[in-house]
Amino acid sequence: MSKIKEFLEKFNPQKPDWSKLPEDFPNCGLKELTSDEVGQFNVVKTLWELSRPEKIKARSRVWDDPKGYQYLAVWQNTALLRILIRKFTSTLPLDRTLNKPLEYRLKAQMDDAARSVKRNIEEGWKRPTTSEYLNFLGYSQGSLEELRGDVRDCKTDGFLNAISGSNLKAKGFDLRVFKGPRGRAKGEPTEPNHPYYQPLVTLNSDTLTYEIFMELVNKTDWLLRKLVESLEKKLDNDQQYWRVEQARVESKFT
Repeated sequence: MSKIKEFLEKFNPQKPDWSKLPEDFPNCGLKELTSDEVGQFNVVKTLWELSRPEKIKARSRVWDDPKGYQYLAVWQNTALLRILIRKFTSTLPLDRTLNKPLEYRLKAQMDDAARSVKRNIEEGWKRPTTSEYLNFLGYSQGSLEELRGDVRDCKTDGFLNAISGSNLKAKGFDLRVFKGPRGRAKGEPTEPNHPYYQPLVTLNSDTLTYEIFMELVNKTDWLLRKLVESLEKKLDNDQQYWRVEQARVESKFT
């Protein structure tokens, strides 16, 4: 006897036990069922659909501003990181014959990784569920780790100077400006009204150091981990809420 036949035979509509649903229900195959059994299956399926609580809304995925991710301190960090990486990679030694960096693969990889860190936060923000948002933040974390490795290699290979004590604040980039209440700052660092605009305009790319990049990468990584922890907690709370609602609704049919 197939599992769906066995389930239908033992099913009690007065006290439905949804824990014993056949695998792939309600999309399991019905070829072995008689017409009466198919009718019974449809009744069970309808009862099952009515007994489920409404799917919880992804409350963390509701926003008033479609570009609200720009208020996130972690996004502001990644926006600055992308620009500083491109400024640094433009200083890599040129092949005068081909008029392109000798390390053109390194340049392309670092530029792409920095872009990926930022873009995945944006795409994840627009995803309809918290779990999808978390997936894209995972992609950001992976790209950030790749970038961290490239920064280390650039120091090892002599492309990036290491100067003890050099830091972002000394260059005019105070990361604390974006922490706190929403509305402190928003937008791209290259926009004239942005707090980072003037430091970027006057920045000498040759003065970027290993310490500056590692500071920005490490602080961005910390913010990403905190955001992930917050969303994981939110997801867990939502799932607990769903299970409670499911039990409450099912109790009406027992």
